[in-house]
Amino acid sequence: MVGLIETEGGRKGRSRSRLGLLRLLGPGLFTGAADDDPSGIATYSQAGAQFGYGMAWVMLFSYPLMAVTQSISARIGCVTGRGIAQNLRRHHSRWLLRAVVLALLVANIANLGADLGAMAAAAQLLIPGPALLYGIGFAALCVVLEVFLSYARYAAVLKWLTLSLLAYAAVVFVVHVPWGEALLRTFVPHLAFDADHAEALVALLGTTISPYLFFWQASQEVEERLRRSSQPLYVTPAQAGPELARVRVDTWVGMGYSNLISLFIIFATAATLHASGLTDIQSSAQAAEALRPIAGDLAFAVFACGIIGTGLLAVPVLAGSAAYAVCETFDWVEGLDHKPKEAKAFYGVIVLATVLGLGVGFTGIDPIKALYWSAVLNGLLAAPLMATMLLIATSRNIMGALTLPRSIAAAGWLATLVMAAASIAFLVL
Repeated sequence: MVGLIETEGGRKGRSRSRLGLLRLLGPGLFTGAADDDPSGIATYSQAGAQFGYGMAWVMLFSYPLMAVTQSISARIGCVTGRGIAQNLRRHHSRWLLRAVVLALLVANIANLGADLGAMAAAAQLLIPGPALLYGIGFAALCVVLEVFLSYARYAAVLKWLTLSLLAYAAVVFVVHVPWGEALLRTFVPHLAFDADHAEALVALLGTTISPYLFFWQASQEVEERLRRSSQPLYVTPAQAGPELARVRVDTWVGMGYSNLISLFIIFATAATLHASGLTDIQSSAQAAEALRPIAGDLAFAVFACGIIGTGLLAVPVLAGSAAYAVCETFDWVEGLDHKPKEAKAFYGVIVLATVLGLGVGFTGIDPIKALYWSAVLNGLLAAPLMATMLLIATSRNIMGALTLPRSIAAAGWLATLVMAAASIAFLVL
């Protein structure tokens, strides 16, 4: 009986522990999951189809760089109580702020178009019908959820949508993966110094570390503090320990989840498409369709459903990060916790960005070219924005006593240098 009681007590303790971890997860989990959007899926699919398991190591290499960068943006939000654009407006020149926000808007709208187009194409594969109608339906659904749900309910919807990424884990276990080779290539990099591998490396890093994620996570940390009626941490530094620990757990778990799913996508396409000699994938929907004759209807359907699920998560994040950036630039009322009539400009930007993205995807503009130029802008924007974030996060005038520890600052500068090198490589390829 005592053993039974101890067993039941242990189970209850583990259950409480799991619930406690789930409560810690929020902005970091949403941000990481949104990084695996349909356009990102296309990039990871192409890497797996073209190089097999040869580029899998990039996901392991990029994980700490991504997690450190996102933890810095989150720290800025919860310590200052302001988003990235608002900190730029207060502490840097206006021309820099406007150039950054304009580049972010163009990149986000191009990315929105690619994602909505991919979602419509995936739906068309599952249920034949007009792609434009599917695209309009997905765009409308994303706008309605983001505009008319309360922040608490919307955050719950986002948390559930992160489960859609598990579709790619399911695909990996449906197809045959030679795990010895896959894990060896993941943990032991095979470096090849040619244009194709360099371009793939830049594409993978640019897809993984994207500026819109910096804006989104910082602003979501601000939202969380406002929702709990908590002051910024620079005002109450005594409360910083538990809050910054929560940010670390949330961010590292969220980015780990994101990169693990990216790794699964590379594994799945390497084991099927590359192994069958199909090495050129231009979109996530094409990757799903190509899986059907090789891996069967189940793998095809799961992959296609995953594209739609991740798109429903990523489209609101792309539109929302654009809205935060614009409204913080002009000091307009912003935030998902406000009702539409209280933040008309904020929700107006969300609607406009989504509609413009839909137009990019369905007005004859080549979505691959749109995605290419989006990647160029993101690559050019990422390194200088990361450097600016580090200057903010290490400034005592802005962060008070809660400036970045030296170890995190050093890791942040390393990530910035890697992205700067990737941007230069992107331009010279």
